[in-house]
Amino acid sequence: MSRIGRLPIVVPKGVEVEVIGTHVKVRGPKGEIEHTFPPEISIRYEDGVIRVYRPSDSGYHRALHGMTRALINNMVQGVNTGFERVLEVNGVGYRAEKDGEKLILYVGYSHPVTIEPPEGISFEVDSRTRQIKVLGYDKQLVGQVAANIRKVRPPEPYKGKGIKYIEEKIRFKAGKTGKA
Repeated sequence: MSRIGRLPIVVPKGVEVEVIGTHVKVRGPKGEIEHTFPPEISIRYEDGVIRVYRPSDSGYHRALHGMTRALINNMVQGVNTGFERVLEVNGVGYRAEKDGEKLILYVGYSHPVTIEPPEGISFEVDSRTRQIKVLGYDKQLVGQVAANIRKVRPPEPYKGKGIKYIEEKIRFKAGKTGKA
């Protein structure tokens, strides 16, 4: 069995799970997510524990088994505690601020860049540390919104100016050498 797929998913208090065939709906304090998985995989919810089963030991079914279990676990964790992705703005004069729910970035363009959060996503901005937090209950959507923010001004390899993930390391290049 898959090492990930065979692990049971313990559903915490305050989270409701509804399994109809391969359609899973998870509702919790942060929000509600539903997803339909491939029909080859069977999902059972009994006594506060979700288990995922596969029909055979083929490579395709093993891959589906682990992926399905990981996605359901992310759904349960997301509606219970949520996910966050932290970005950092580096550069002279570069900054980020919130206007209501919108995120406004001043990153060296002639105009500010405004980013509207999709449903289920919120932003937190700390102007002192120049950090942007992307918060939400859908792990995939949080990652995609963070990637879209980073894409506005990716970090450049000479001075490191731009928007980067907090854990990202920028590999700097050597600049031009001076004339002798």
